[in-house]
Amino acid sequence: MEKTRIVLDPAYTIAEVDPRIFGGFLEHMGRAVYEGVFDPKSSHSDENGFRKDVLDALRRLRLTAVRYPGGNFASGYHWMDGVGPKNQRPTVRELAWQSIELNQFGTDEYIKMARGMNWTPMMTINLGTGTPEEARNWVEYCNSPVGTRFADLRAKNGSVAPYGVNLWCLGNELDGPWQLGHMPADQYAVLAQQAAKLMKDTDPNIETIACGSCSRNLSTYMDWDRTVLEYISTYADYVSLHRYAGNRKGNTADYLAVTNSIDQQIEEIDAVCRYVQGRSRSTKRHYLCFDEWNVWYRTQNPENTNGSGKFAPHLIEEQYNLEDALVVAGFLNCFIRHADIVKIANLAQIVNVIAPILTRGDDVLLQTIFYPFAMYSSRRDGTALLPSVKGPAYDSPSYGRVNTIDTSAILGDGVLHTFLVNRDIRAAAEIEIDPGRGKLVSVMSAEVVSGPSLDARNTYENPNAIGSQPLKTVKISEGKATVELPPLSVAAITFRIT
Repeated sequence: MEKTRIVLDPAYTIAEVDPRIFGGFLEHMGRAVYEGVFDPKSSHSDENGFRKDVLDALRRLRLTAVRYPGGNFASGYHWMDGVGPKNQRPTVRELAWQSIELNQFGTDEYIKMARGMNWTPMMTINLGTGTPEEARNWVEYCNSPVGTRFADLRAKNGSVAPYGVNLWCLGNELDGPWQLGHMPADQYAVLAQQAAKLMKDTDPNIETIACGSCSRNLSTYMDWDRTVLEYISTYADYVSLHRYAGNRKGNTADYLAVTNSIDQQIEEIDAVCRYVQGRSRSTKRHYLCFDEWNVWYRTQNPENTNGSGKFAPHLIEEQYNLEDALVVAGFLNCFIRHADIVKIANLAQIVNVIAPILTRGDDVLLQTIFYPFAMYSSRRDGTALLPSVKGPAYDSPSYGRVNTIDTSAILGDGVLHTFLVNRDIRAAAEIEIDPGRGKLVSVMSAEVVSGPSLDARNTYENPNAIGSQPLKTVKISEGKATVELPPLSVAAITFRIT
């Protein structure tokens, strides 16, 4: 077999990896909240109604910033409906997913869960049917000391101490025609600037995320971002982008090459940010917040996105296979390789809805995509390195030429975390890892996810078909390493380096 040679020289750094790229997303959609993280009827639930078995599984992912309450849901959500005595909260018809919302889980429950899970709270305000003043009031409720109307309401509802929510998304996907409150970029820019000013006047310490282009397929792609950023200027700290991948053509090799397009999307939106910064002669740099990303295509249809007026309907409950796990790893490689640009990313979502975890009654199932995320997240601390890759490659019909081995690396304190994806469907890969002027001393840990076939997946009947296993084919000689990876696999290796 032709060897792949990867050089990871400690002198060639990109930037420190922001731990917030290992975030998640919890939306009031389908069974993500109800029957997901919150289910008072479950035998596994605690006194708050939180499902302990689900939260225990989520702890293994070491999630950081968790975005709430949507998503499309946010564009019709009024936060006051979800606070106060539960028997006084309204039942409403939710229009984004055509479902019934009981509002039994809201701001206070989310914050309590976030604190217990060590998540960084990340709120999305309603700029679809809501107002800038409503958003400002929510900031006061969450972050202001008692003595004013909404801070006092928080205290009345059980928390005298402010919540300290630092991250606020200025709406969701308002460039999309499907969105409640969809509007042209110039109108959104005015509304977002008004909201951000009121919010930052209430708490100057918050960071805001402007809605960027949510799809490369929209005719407004990049023009939307330019218009918004030129107007909102310093009132936004980040701009969002979204991406969902899928094997619609039934071509695995082509599907696994989607990393080329993800890299390109990141670089295109960053180019817009740099253009706006340069043209306005500003010192303000807008960084990227990839606040929705995942594999989603099998359930992207009306049958799976319309709740038909039901409470907690089964919506977009994607079932993931081995090739999907490799694509999730590819997303993470892209974020690490762009550590200087991408500062926040949120896996959409975390339970039941396009998620690494499924529930069925009191049972919990870990899907294939759970394992690469956990492997990467446990090795996230340090500085991203610029990899040099030479070896086998192939031409993808949709995304151009890609290396057979996709990689990223993080240099920590005396350790080198290396991530490898073998996109070859049939052949094992031989890889040499050269640390340049560094020296690999030992293997501290090594894991691999692979399986018997590209469509292998975990089921309730066979929950361990795909999982992480020890990787025993790593050898060190003369300060370098050789690795043999099975076909269709992802590995995470931690070396001791000097």
